[in-house]
Amino acid sequence: MREIVLDTETTGFDPFSGDRIVEIGAVELFNHMPTGGQFHEYLNPQRDMPEDAFRVHGLSSDFLADKPLFADVAQKFLDFVGDAKLVIHNAEFDMKFLNAELGWQNMRRLPDDQAIDTLAIARRRFPRAQNSLDALCRRFGIDNSSRTLHGALLDSEILAEVYLELIGGRQPDFGLNVDNEGDSTRQTGEAWRPSPRPTPLPARLRENERAAHEAFVEKLGDGALWKTL
Repeated sequence: MREIVLDTETTGFDPFSGDRIVEIGAVELFNHMPTGGQFHEYLNPQRDMPEDAFRVHGLSSDFLADKPLFADVAQKFLDFVGDAKLVIHNAEFDMKFLNAELGWQNMRRLPDDQAIDTLAIARRRFPRAQNSLDALCRRFGIDNSSRTLHGALLDSEILAEVYLELIGGRQPDFGLNVDNEGDSTRQTGEAWRPSPRPTPLPARLRENERAAHEAFVEKLGDGALWKTL
């Protein structure tokens, strides 16, 4: 199962009031394990950077001036995402911006049900608690010390760890991914599946217990279910 953990940075809160995406960061998971695949682009919003937004992510108009437009990377982004589920913290916000940008380019929009909202998951698990990304990092003991400013790629990497904790732990398959040589430390991305024991375990039924069972079955008559097995 392929999933994309995704985050964006923007110039503000509303794409339909002139705000734009200035950064997209995404990391790929397969069977809940990171593959190393990622998508990352800074984008020229073709407008000024409000001071409030700059204080959040530190991306200035000068820094973004020579970066590509969303139109230049839109198809590359859609190709990377494909039909994978999108794991997003406060998904409504990012999906609103992404679909606005895609719509302006007359490109395929992302259906709402493609998104998994980790904020909604956290609120169900921890009602009445703080469920910001920083708060969840503190709750799960995830190191976010490098997060001095918001950054789409860094935040998506941190969110991937948070997401795995929210759904049951950082190693949902108990870390039993192995290669053909049995190296349990190598993360192959394939889900672990049990295989038959090379040597069956010895029977734990004692002989007197077996004889007592057979005598009991005889008393049940020829129609006894045990005689058909």
